[in-house]
Amino acid sequence: MPDEVLRERRGHVEIVTINRPEARNAINGAVSKGLADAFDELAEDADAWVVVLTGSGDRAFSAGMDLKAFAAGEGAAVMDVSGGFGGVARRSFPKPLIAAVNGSALAGGLEVVLACDLVVAADHATFGIPEVKRGLIAGAGALFRLPRRLPLAIALELALCGEPIDAERAYALGLVNRVVPRHQLMGEALALATQISKNAPLAVRHSKSVMLRALGADEETGWRLTDEAVGLVFGSADAMEGSLAFAQKREPTWQGR
Repeated sequence: MPDEVLRERRGHVEIVTINRPEARNAINGAVSKGLADAFDELAEDADAWVVVLTGSGDRAFSAGMDLKAFAAGEGAAVMDVSGGFGGVARRSFPKPLIAAVNGSALAGGLEVVLACDLVVAADHATFGIPEVKRGLIAGAGALFRLPRRLPLAIALELALCGEPIDAERAYALGLVNRVVPRHQLMGEALALATQISKNAPLAVRHSKSVMLRALGADEETGWRLTDEAVGLVFGSADAMEGSLAFAQKREPTWQGR
């Protein structure tokens, strides 16, 4: 059997692929551990500036937890890994994380998408949390992350009806950044990742951190977080390099420090 999680590096961009297309990329113990290990390493990898997460094939990004594996006793192996479900649901990942949604993202699959920062979707992708149809609830973050990304009434509709929405509606609602034909998905996701990776990685990481940590906070907290980040970033080698490169009319060479 091929590896359940594949990795590929392109410049400063890492591509991580859930590789169980025969099971709609459902997450079993091996996938969860593979993703957890990958994100543990990438968080500390100074040369990895942006990560793209996708699924194999064009049917599903992920169908969520593999219920057959759960019934076989793999529940702890799926959930009790670094970063929680899928190695990412409970993780505070410091670098930009882009979901390239190559098909349906349902149940835990959508919860993995919601743990990502940006979303590029193929035009046939769908998004939903159908757990209530099975007497369950979404337990890996969707119930509080969806209302942050969508109007409350829409988030409630998804959670209470269990019906999915398509990529175009997800885009119109702001859940998705870009929608493209399926054959253009990885090209578009990599173009977005490359655009980010051309910028100073330290500045990118702190920009992400302040925005996420200040979400829903009062202005006093927002200013405190901003001032802390300014103190770290403005005195960095990259800040000096960016100014010099601008003055010398050349491309900057970032060090990430």
